[in-house]
Amino acid sequence: MKALLALLLDMLQRFVRSLDAPLMMALMVLMAAGLVTQYSAGNESMRGVMMQGAYFGVGCGALWVVSRVPVQLLKQATPALFLLSLIPMVLVLFIGGGKYGNHWIKLGFINVQPAELCKLSLPMMLAWHFDRKPMPPQFMTLVKGLAIIALPVGLTLLQHDLGTAILVLATGVFVLFLAGTSWWLWGAATLVAGAGFSLAKFAPIAWFSFLRPYQQDRILTFRNPENDPMGAGWNILQSQIAIGGGGITGKGWGQGTQSHLNYLPEHTTDFAFSVLAEDFGWVGVVLVLALYLFIVGRCLWIAAESRDGYVRLLAGAIGLSLFVYVLVNGGMISGLLPVVGVPMPLLSYGGTSAVTILLGFGVVMALKAHRPVNR
Repeated sequence: MKALLALLLDMLQRFVRSLDAPLMMALMVLMAAGLVTQYSAGNESMRGVMMQGAYFGVGCGALWVVSRVPVQLLKQATPALFLLSLIPMVLVLFIGGGKYGNHWIKLGFINVQPAELCKLSLPMMLAWHFDRKPMPPQFMTLVKGLAIIALPVGLTLLQHDLGTAILVLATGVFVLFLAGTSWWLWGAATLVAGAGFSLAKFAPIAWFSFLRPYQQDRILTFRNPENDPMGAGWNILQSQIAIGGGGITGKGWGQGTQSHLNYLPEHTTDFAFSVLAEDFGWVGVVLVLALYLFIVGRCLWIAAESRDGYVRLLAGAIGLSLFVYVLVNGGMISGLLPVVGVPMPLLSYGGTSAVTILLGFGVVMALKAHRPVNR
């Protein structure tokens, strides 16, 4: 009996040896919170919970597989993986669908959003690119890095998905920052951006040339949602009512009125965090945000502990990217940012997003488990 238990224990240790226990535990708790939220947001229907649970299962399987891949193999495969991720980005322009553009590729019972894959493949490619050169990057190395960023961001903009394009851009910018790009370049970029916004005479051209009507409505609504409370301002006003109605401890699990009475739109996806805030109040919001901060901090700790440039850049960028996703969705549902259709990671319903996020953390665990020390 003791021999059997020892054998089972040894098998378990071999099975989980590549997993980072603190990071995995935080992810499991966050996924549990996501399923709890989906049950309430879906009017206590198990269908959405089971589908999301299935996505989590696939994502955890992918996380485990990737966590066992040696870092050197990840490095070697990075260019090929980046190119492969761009193929569906091109295909979706011709065969994709979506409410406001070509965002999704329908594969039978599931819709795949190719841009989600680029949130992982882009920082991997940039980490590979900068790791092969001295850091901080020289001018031409930086120009090539910007060209790499421009490919997936440009393809995402062609899909008329500004929100996702901003997030894809953010994953690339974080790698540039972690690579040690000169502060004067960041200052120059800030001045150029500020000058562009200050040129009011060009504003009408940009407004009508680059922004679609629904994007214009979102910006106008962000400035003053009360102007059209029954139309364009409905989403954000109902979200604010849900968040405020939760108070300190919330109305109770499944007792939120905004989602159950269908006042709150997209309550299983973009506004799932509003449902959690109404059900569990300020306490629930703080606990979930603490989980996100812990996960981000753990990724940054893994990056800081590594002696390998590829690991530092990639682990840090994945962690900071999660921070931006949470910041954008949290700002969106509370009215601090325009509505851009960005889900809350592992809390909102979505298969491609959940699998890609868990796959990314599988990469982080692989980076930690194999501990390269060539630098």
